[in-house]
Amino acid sequence: MVRRQTDTREKLLCTAMELIWQSNYTSVGVNEICKQAGVTKGSFYHYFDTKADLYYAAVLHHWAQIKEDLDRNFDPARSALQQLYGYIDMVVDHARGKDPVAHEGGGRLALGCPVFTSGGQCGCEEDKVQQAAREMAANKIAYETAMVARLKAEGLLNGDPDPDQVGRMLYQYIQGLLIYCRIYNDIDSLLTDLHEGVYRLLDLRAEYRRATDSGSSSAA
Repeated sequence: MVRRQTDTREKLLCTAMELIWQSNYTSVGVNEICKQAGVTKGSFYHYFDTKADLYYAAVLHHWAQIKEDLDRNFDPARSALQQLYGYIDMVVDHARGKDPVAHEGGGRLALGCPVFTSGGQCGCEEDKVQQAAREMAANKIAYETAMVARLKAEGLLNGDPDPDQVGRMLYQYIQGLLIYCRIYNDIDSLLTDLHEGVYRLLDLRAEYRRATDSGSSSAA
């Protein structure tokens, strides 16, 4: 019985995130989430008081999965360059993974972070949605800041960058690029612009800039 309850809650969490990713937070309702998950509204309200409560819990569940990939990529045993290249590949693979055939001619790409986009759509009207967006941003920026600090410490960057600022700018650039590609249903821009933009923001020394290609070799 306990396992069945856990399965029901997880179905709601995963379904909510998937539907919101494909559409947006505002347009996805409780009825649609329950129908897609195959659960009753009574089950929904057993676990969550509101859609915003479900959304916040779904974001925490989503983050737990992402964090495993990030921790593998940013393993201290890996060099700073391996971490950087692996992180870029993670972004590409994550974007492609939502619909691996869409970029070949059919369907809309589910690009962009659902948490980032939902936070922007709802503004200040939904406290839980804003809280989720801020927490997710802080979590990711912490990894990016640590990556910048290590690249700097190993002498791979030009100048004397501030890791906190550059880490924050990396997050802003990547999220903005993903939103751009979602609007235009265009993964090609991600493949061509991600490497160059990240290298420029980091001011990575020229000899360490990996050539842009259409494939990836994710370490995640």
